[in-house]
Amino acid sequence: MKGNAIKYEQDNIDTDVILPGTYLKLHDYAELAKHAMEGIDPDFHSKVKDGDYIVAGRNFGCGSSREHAPIALSHSGIKAVLALSFARIFYRNAVDGAFLLPIEIDEDAYKSISNGDQLEINIEKNTVKNLTKNKEYKMKPFSELIGKIIAAGGLFKYKP
Repeated sequence: MKGNAIKYEQDNIDTDVILPGTYLKLHDYAELAKHAMEGIDPDFHSKVKDGDYIVAGRNFGCGSSREHAPIALSHSGIKAVLALSFARIFYRNAVDGAFLLPIEIDEDAYKSISNGDQLEINIEKNTVKNLTKNKEYKMKPFSELIGKIIAAGGLFKYKP
């Protein structure tokens, strides 16, 4: 998977920022996507291209358990969020619904990746390659169960 990094250099990006509560009544995923990241970046919708990645700090997706947050990001074109850590409920919503990949990276990768860098993710090798800077970083491997759910295309398609 290849895409460009959209970097937010902050921790605790919560679900109210990812998708403000006023849009929770929307059922049209394309319409939800128009409001993704609106609470922190009103221009996000015009920046993101299909296949892009968000890069962020610690505790991404904290706050309420709304599954609308990964849905909005996914339908805006985001394929993965690379962060130092995730709120557990956001992480599972992203994986279980097969909306996007929550990828945990280390501090060195986080500091090295710049806004606009082209990245390539290889889940099998657990690597993130920065094609712009010709650097490769390790990502935290998915647990066996999470890997199986991702491979199946979400929790509802997973057959233990």
